[in-house]
Amino acid sequence: MVEERVTETRTPEGNTHTHTEVYHDSPRKSGGAGWAIFAVLLLAVLVGGFFLMQGSGAEVAKDNAIAEAAGDVGNAAQSVGDAANDAADNLAN
Repeated sequence: MVEERVTETRTPEGNTHTHTEVYHDSPRKSGGAGWAIFAVLLLAVLVGGFFLMQGSGAEVAKDNAIAEAAGDVGNAAQSVGDAANDAADNLAN
């Protein structure tokens, strides 16, 4: 519903000034810019989460590679120790 209010003011000299105001009772409708901003922010959060998860997976892969390399070094040290024992046994006989 639209309501129109007219205010009329008269000066002592007799001049008349009229001011009209129009009021709308219905809610104003948005142009959709709020939804567009929301969609862009949601997309940014999703992309950020994706890259965060990818970085986390890379960190786990790096940790696994370091652990495997350390295991290989331990195996190599065991092999060197066994070879030294075999050499010592061969010299003793």
